[in-house]
Amino acid sequence: MRNSMFKLNTVLLSMLAASGMTTVAQAQTNAADEAEVIHVKGIRSSLNKSAALKRDASGVIDAISAEDIGKFPDTNLAESLQRITGVSIDRSNNEGNQVTVRGFGPSFNLVTLNGRQMPNSSALDGEGISRSFNFKEVGADTVSAVEVYKTGKANVSSGGIGATINIKTAKPFDRPGFNAHASAKAVMDTSTSDGTGRTITPELSGTISNTFLDDTVGVMLSLSHAERDSHKDRVGTQNSWSRGYPGFAEGKTPDTSAIDTNKNPTLETWKVPTVDLDDSNTERTRQNAQLVFQYAISDNLTATADYTMSRHDEKTKMNRMSFWFDNLESGKADVNGTIIDPRRTNDELNFWAWEYAFETENDSYGLNFEWFASDNLKFELDIHDSTSHANPGALPAERLANLANIKTPDGQGVTIQADFSSNMPSVSYDDSVLTGGAYELSNMRADLYQERGYEIKNNIQQIQLHGNWENSGSGGLSAIDFGIATTNYKVDTTKIYSANFALGGDMDISSLDLSLKPGGIGFEKIPNYSAIQFIDMVKEQDLFVDTNTNLNGIEEETLAYYVSFDFETEFNGMDFNANIGVRYEDTDVSSYSIEKPVIGFNWVSALEMSKMYADEETSSTLYGDYNYFLPNMDFSLNITDDIITRMSYSTTISRSDISAMFPATELTTHLSTGPFKANQGNPNLLPYESRNFDLSLEWYYGDTSYMSAGYFRKQVDNFIATGEDERVIEGPNGALTNPSVNPRGNCPEGSPTNPVSACTSQNTDPAILWTVTTPKNLDSTEVRGWEFNIQHMFGDSGFGTIANYTLVDSSDNYDIYNLNNDFALTGLSDSANLVGFYEQDLFSLRVAYNWRDKFLLKGGNEPTFTEAYQQIDISASVELSDSLSLVIEGLNITDETTRRHNRFQNQIVDFEDYGARYNIGITAKF
Repeated sequence: MRNSMFKLNTVLLSMLAASGMTTVAQAQTNAADEAEVIHVKGIRSSLNKSAALKRDASGVIDAISAEDIGKFPDTNLAESLQRITGVSIDRSNNEGNQVTVRGFGPSFNLVTLNGRQMPNSSALDGEGISRSFNFKEVGADTVSAVEVYKTGKANVSSGGIGATINIKTAKPFDRPGFNAHASAKAVMDTSTSDGTGRTITPELSGTISNTFLDDTVGVMLSLSHAERDSHKDRVGTQNSWSRGYPGFAEGKTPDTSAIDTNKNPTLETWKVPTVDLDDSNTERTRQNAQLVFQYAISDNLTATADYTMSRHDEKTKMNRMSFWFDNLESGKADVNGTIIDPRRTNDELNFWAWEYAFETENDSYGLNFEWFASDNLKFELDIHDSTSHANPGALPAERLANLANIKTPDGQGVTIQADFSSNMPSVSYDDSVLTGGAYELSNMRADLYQERGYEIKNNIQQIQLHGNWENSGSGGLSAIDFGIATTNYKVDTTKIYSANFALGGDMDISSLDLSLKPGGIGFEKIPNYSAIQFIDMVKEQDLFVDTNTNLNGIEEETLAYYVSFDFETEFNGMDFNANIGVRYEDTDVSSYSIEKPVIGFNWVSALEMSKMYADEETSSTLYGDYNYFLPNMDFSLNITDDIITRMSYSTTISRSDISAMFPATELTTHLSTGPFKANQGNPNLLPYESRNFDLSLEWYYGDTSYMSAGYFRKQVDNFIATGEDERVIEGPNGALTNPSVNPRGNCPEGSPTNPVSACTSQNTDPAILWTVTTPKNLDSTEVRGWEFNIQHMFGDSGFGTIANYTLVDSSDNYDIYNLNNDFALTGLSDSANLVGFYEQDLFSLRVAYNWRDKFLLKGGNEPTFTEAYQQIDISASVELSDSLSLVIEGLNITDETTRRHNRFQNQIVDFEDYGARYNIGITAKF
């Protein structure tokens, strides 16, 4: 009997057999055994292959397999993964982006490509610096399978508490001889049907492979190019609702008479800082390529060299109609304490423009050798050097500009008001004091600009040596797996920032190309102009502030050893299998920061104090280290030929987010009226450590039909919480001081480019007391849940269905009525999928329903929740001939929307509407 780990590599063994690398007898046996797995056709064969992998595994594994070469179920891997029990996805621009497994978000899941750890990078300031893999950057054309390991394995790289997700790509020895596949699709995004972008964009892909010289040499080339234009409408706010900013003006208080004091005994109130109406258009281009060369050096030695590339280019133009509530003059609280009708006089409307533009370049070079030293002993040496580079050249990835209304000579401005009494807000304003109204260009002034973003280069160099020994006898110890791996994980970041918040009346905007479009939620119009043109005008008028860059980086060197043992025996006449292993990892961490330190502040407007930097850079370096033993035990018992029960225990780890480990102190909030907040990293953060227990029962009552139920529990330690301390921060010239406490002259005045000495920090000014947040390993939690799955084929009718449901709960849930929440697990939610399909002869149809319940997106003092979301996708294909097929796909066909809120449901953060997307195309196979 072949051991379970050996079965997990059926595709690889078939490749070896087809190329003649083992003995002739072994090659013939394997080729016969694996013929059905290699030559997959249709939905049923794909599901049969995935079910077989799940059944033969020693731990808890789920998988999705390609129906055929170049025919993965979805063009986006994340959108396929959401069909797996316990897997949910995050969406970016209505496209699958990152995955959550069993309630653990993207940063808690490790993604590998053919067993290799893959890098990640992002250029946007709002996305920060994360280890999370971005699935939307990778096309699915060369993917043969995606495996989701939900239990820890000694021979699998560490990093995934939720799961380790392995993407397997095709190789020429998988399919000896000549094979080719091509696909051409038209992508129709309904969000651009109003002319905001191209309604139809192309998606092209092709794969060609061949083997030569008696199948001892193989070459495969795969290329894909995909473009998509999309439009998004959004209503929301730029920052969280808060009990702090904005506050009420001096002498003004909220009406708290409606508050339920049983739930809110201290009469706390929450205010919204802004009300936003967004109109954005995105152009995305994705290019993927893979070149694989294989050479059977001898009957028992094969070399594989490969290069994998992706290019992701994204550009977004967004305009926003908005206003800010700085100090409220009136407002009534609802039963919870939410101010539902904030109002302020003598204010202004804001007319925003955003431009996002960045590219991500991913390159992976790999070399692999497989050597059958004997009939029982196999070695594999795998080497790769992979880099993800976001925003090469360190240009700003995000540019934004704002116009604001002027005030009359006697100081009168626009009156602003909002209504949050229902789930969708509305606004109103009185602009009668401005002749011609708020939307007249002559009644607007330049307010501010910002340029920001990251250049990130993430490089992973990894060498892995795996060994496998199989016992040719029967019973008892059946196999031993062992190995050693070294991984060098390196991230270098450049943070880019330039801003001027005091353009005021200094800037001439008369030549700005501004037009107006119909608005919504009470805003009469929404602006349409270019942030790039605005910033070019800033530069022409010598109002541009020199770009400041901060350099931060981290390097982790990990040495790992592992060994595992497979046992096969009988217990009361039932087949019993066990896999027992341990992985040891030793990691050294070093992190650095290089920056021009802040030496003081320039008080340029009523609220804004801009930073003043030193002329010379300073650097700091910190170190850390840790080591872990990571055991795993997997047991399975074949109660009957069709019923299997499993029990697994493992210890797994996930490493901390990169940005939490930089040594520099970042000054994040410094308004003249406060608060003063700063962040400092901690390279001594330990990984999250999880002790996992799984118990499942599976009934395989048909070739492709099965039912399964599983219980899981994860006890996780070393969760990061924010430790806060109040302290003075020292700059090169002493403590940072506040020039606004004791005003001098006509302060505030001047600008970041033309400071007035009296309005800048002096040694005699009072030192600022900062609230400094530092990440620390403080918390632990327990996550438990159930997974139910059924996959059923209705005989030979061609009909089939898949249904699954996941329930997840934690010992740490966010209590919205508790004002002292310090920790809660994000991403935790129930989820369900229902897939129905029909496949017969030349036609196939699939309808998929996906649902994810409400979950905590961000914790802390003021939480953010993503509300429950559902989506229906369809796909159909018709074979026009032996080599041609017509394919039709529809995503989000019911035009579902995404909504997020803060503590209470009417505290809206985002309401986003994208529309449905359809693909129609032709595929050819030779």
